[in-house]
Amino acid sequence: MEELKISYYFDDPASFPFASVLCDLHFMQEYWKKKEDVVSAIKKDIRCPVPEHVVIRGEVFIDEGTIIEPFVFIVGPAYIGKNVLIRSGAWIRPGSIIGDDVVVGHGMELKNVHLASNVKMGTNTFVGDAILGKGARIGSGTIIGNRRFDQQEVQLTIGEKKIRTGKDKFGCILGDYVRLGSNVSTAPGTVIGKHTWVYANATLSGFIPKDSLVKIHQTQEIVPKTGDFILQDRDQTGER
Repeated sequence: MEELKISYYFDDPASFPFASVLCDLHFMQEYWKKKEDVVSAIKKDIRCPVPEHVVIRGEVFIDEGTIIEPFVFIVGPAYIGKNVLIRSGAWIRPGSIIGDDVVVGHGMELKNVHLASNVKMGTNTFVGDAILGKGARIGSGTIIGNRRFDQQEVQLTIGEKKIRTGKDKFGCILGDYVRLGSNVSTAPGTVIGKHTWVYANATLSGFIPKDSLVKIHQTQEIVPKTGDFILQDRDQTGER
């Protein structure tokens, strides 16, 4: 089944730091085990300027050319590649692996992610326990949900297949060049094939094939204010 192959999502796995940990979706539990081993071996090594009002705790590797704006909080173990731009107010939490030339938006939160190169993420977003392919784009206000309400193991549903992740926290897999518009929400275990675009304000779950366009339709009704609504307005403004 093609949709279970890692090549269905990523044309260039080498664009990920520590690409050797990537597995076909059959083996998601193996992927997380390998990633945890890699993360636990990270040692503190900061090769870029760190401005005032930036807090870095634990074992954090940051490569050359990375720009960190004020009021960023980074907690290791974490790996940050070359020429990354981390906007002010961002929070990078343990387990995060960030590739080269990534943009981390203002006020966003990353937790236990694995990001390929050239990923761009907007303002005030949350991305947790997720794998994002090369060139993926995350619009402002987007939330990658990573935990079920019942706190049970997250499974991936692809066609008739149920793939166990072995984790009670797992957000999503986004293929290369996937674009999520602003204020998109994804349920835990969402899987999106490469080159798919999603309109703003969508709520997503399950499996979405590659090369798709996900449109959102809503009905809007505009009617004149009458009766009690007009009286309420006059009460609030002091008009009589």
